[in-house]
Amino acid sequence: MSFASVYPAYLAKVEKKGRTREELNQVISWLTGYDEKSLQKLIEEKTSFERFFQNASLHPHAHLITGMICGYRVEEIENPLTRKVRYLDKLVDELAKGKKMEKILRTV
Repeated sequence: MSFASVYPAYLAKVEKKGRTREELNQVISWLTGYDEKSLQKLIEEKTSFERFFQNASLHPHAHLITGMICGYRVEEIENPLTRKVRYLDKLVDELAKGKKMEKILRTV
């Protein structure tokens, strides 16, 4: 599955709840280290999630992302790639639910 195929669904989900593309990109950038230009290039190239996370610099506080997503506890997912994808899903979900950015970005 490509990041590009899921990004429009993420965007629709957050915009439906009154959040913006900029906020979505900020959340993705926090988790992965990708800037706006890099994200756009990855979308255009239809980069797979595997390659997307392989080249990402996961935020040092990513392990603080916990809770349920898609019926699974994020912190209990053993497959590293699946856990990273669910980290992203969880952040997008929190953004759509109206959480404050400080909480979403796990500022310590």
